[in-house]
Amino acid sequence: MSTRQPLTIEADPWTVLVSLAAVISAAVLGWLAWKRSGYRRAVGCLELLRWGLVALAVLLLNQPEWMQQYLPSERPTLVVLHDDSGSMQTEDVVGPSGKRGSRSAALAPLLDRATWEEFEPRMDVVFQPFAAEEHDEGTDLGGAIAAALDRHLSLLGLVVASDGDWNIGMPPAGAAGRARLRKLPIFTIPVGSTERLPDLEILSFDVPSFGVAGKAVRIPFALSSSLPRDYATTLTLKIASRMLEKGAAPLETSDGLAEANPLMEQTANGQQLNHEVTIPAMGRVSDAITWQPDEPGEYTLTLTLPAHPTEVVLENNAREAPIAIREERLQVLVVESYPRWEYRYLRNALSRDPGVRLSCLLFQPGLSKVGGGNADYISAFPAGPDELSAFDVIFLGDVGVEPGQLSQQQCEWLKGLVAHQASGLIFLPGWQGRQFSLLETELADLYPVAMDASQIDGWGSRTPAHFELTQLGQRSLLAKLADTEQENAEVWEGLPGFQWYAPVVKSRPGSDVLAVHKDVSNEFGRLPLLVTRTFGNGKVLFMGTDGAWRWRKGVEDLYHYRFWSQVVRWMAYQRNMARGESMRLYYSPEQPRVRQTVVLTANVMESSGEPLGMGDVTVRIVGGSGRGQTIRLQSRDDAWGEFTGRWTPQEPGRHELVMTCSQTGDQLESSLYVQGAALEQVGKPSRPEVLEEIARISRGQMLPLEKLDLLGDMLRVLPDPQPDVRRIPLWSNPYVAGLMIFLLSVFWVCRKTVGLI
Repeated sequence: MSTRQPLTIEADPWTVLVSLAAVISAAVLGWLAWKRSGYRRAVGCLELLRWGLVALAVLLLNQPEWMQQYLPSERPTLVVLHDDSGSMQTEDVVGPSGKRGSRSAALAPLLDRATWEEFEPRMDVVFQPFAAEEHDEGTDLGGAIAAALDRHLSLLGLVVASDGDWNIGMPPAGAAGRARLRKLPIFTIPVGSTERLPDLEILSFDVPSFGVAGKAVRIPFALSSSLPRDYATTLTLKIASRMLEKGAAPLETSDGLAEANPLMEQTANGQQLNHEVTIPAMGRVSDAITWQPDEPGEYTLTLTLPAHPTEVVLENNAREAPIAIREERLQVLVVESYPRWEYRYLRNALSRDPGVRLSCLLFQPGLSKVGGGNADYISAFPAGPDELSAFDVIFLGDVGVEPGQLSQQQCEWLKGLVAHQASGLIFLPGWQGRQFSLLETELADLYPVAMDASQIDGWGSRTPAHFELTQLGQRSLLAKLADTEQENAEVWEGLPGFQWYAPVVKSRPGSDVLAVHKDVSNEFGRLPLLVTRTFGNGKVLFMGTDGAWRWRKGVEDLYHYRFWSQVVRWMAYQRNMARGESMRLYYSPEQPRVRQTVVLTANVMESSGEPLGMGDVTVRIVGGSGRGQTIRLQSRDDAWGEFTGRWTPQEPGRHELVMTCSQTGDQLESSLYVQGAALEQVGKPSRPEVLEEIARISRGQMLPLEKLDLLGDMLRVLPDPQPDVRRIPLWSNPYVAGLMIFLLSVFWVCRKTVGLI
């Protein structure tokens, strides 16, 4: 770099006029003072110093600056940025022959050295790819432009060839603004079609982490279409055991499989389930497939969407995800005062469920001892948090805080169990109103509804009342009593009514209302009777009537058993994602997506069964690509052995998790599946409006690929890079200020020496 250092002065006519007047006046006054002294030499030198000080002050008044110009010693550079991301493999560019080719292939003439031969005597042409396809880390268009501006100091301009699709980093308009400040135009060349190719795509395939043998698993999915007409087809869901993937013999189906689901087929590689669907033209559809696994094990589910004859992109017509099917044994505790009908039929339903291990605690007044008459009953409430933590779901009936029932401390334990160990708590109030006393305990924070304290006994009537599902309830798995949405609505309308309901006023913020009273309302709307909410890591449900046992009328246990079975499993789902003898690991959301923060929560017990306080708990996560990450969990609550951490997945697919605790030496292995597709997708429309904005902001121009000759004309008239100018303002320089102070001090001392003071 060569430099030039001229001195410049920023002055206007008024400043110059004042400066001349000051200099002339100082000279005249100094000559008069020298003449009055009899032309003494000392006075003459003193007045000359005074005049120099005035002249220096006048000079600084005109804002002198020392301007350093750094001239580039290297040749001018033109950078050609070309997109090399996965979206550039989209074949939507029609060539001269009429044949469709990829976007990256269409850029071949631009990247040919022969295209730039005439410019090489004047400038260096540098080809720079960005967003390399093999890394699949997304397209940072703004970052690529900013990096080129920082790397090359003698730039003439930039040429950006891309489809305009950026998905990470800051908006490219910011980098274009930086180029404008440096007076560097950016010429953009868009490539690709702005219209979406004829395509069918599986947008989502939300397979739960695990299921239970013998229980139906609902698998939601979403499809999209860019076809001009509706497309009716049959999806296939292939269920393959991991044993089959390793070469073992295929699983045999039970004899009743075809009868239970006539769309299920047995293939050489496992089972296959068919599902008919119609995808609207230029739209999307959401639906779900229900699968009932018979045997526990590890399975891989593959959803396949048959291709349309006009479809161009076929890579997105299939999705797969793993699922673990387990034998279930949920621990459920039911606490009640009087054995009312709701309690009796609930107890029967849960005791007959093979996946539930039931414990009942009855506080009926007048009994010689707490408990009941068979093995389902326990004699006392769990003695501490360690014993209480064994239960996945707890029902609280018409009980409260009073002698012989619950205590304040036990209510604190219940709150901690829900908040820190992801257990479920169900409130089943009764006509005696004992649960009102719970509102004066720690459990008040868990209640999803506000109650009317003036009507403790609730409301009863001789005429049966009915539930009415809300829109949220119509979609909820808890309220699903039939396989289709229409059948489910008909079932709820035909359910036998209830003749008592709790004195509910309204739902509390953060709660989800699934069902309301069909006829009764107040100033807040319909009375909420079936309400859920999330508290801490666990879930809470409020059932505002004790008439669910009447649903057995005419159908026995068809709806009553199904409802409570779904409730218990929904509330215990997260808690049982991954569990061992002394460790439990769960995460939220339960179906995470790429680049979505996942909260990891663990409960760790010591060998004695007590919760672990402070400890060193880590989770090692390894994705399908082999890249791993270790997350150190922090202790959150010593009393419950809770540890939490956060993790953000960067790639879709299956991830293996290994949790270890150095204090106990225990280890827990699990896996989770991250939903979502790669950032770079083939078949998406190009975005030329992004490139047009870059060119407009930087004062360049956007040119079509077939008009490269116009680009050459524009490059020929580009000026040479301007020198880098650095200004040093002398009028505000500390050294100049120090010189002024020194000269003033000398002038003052000299005046005293001469005898003028």
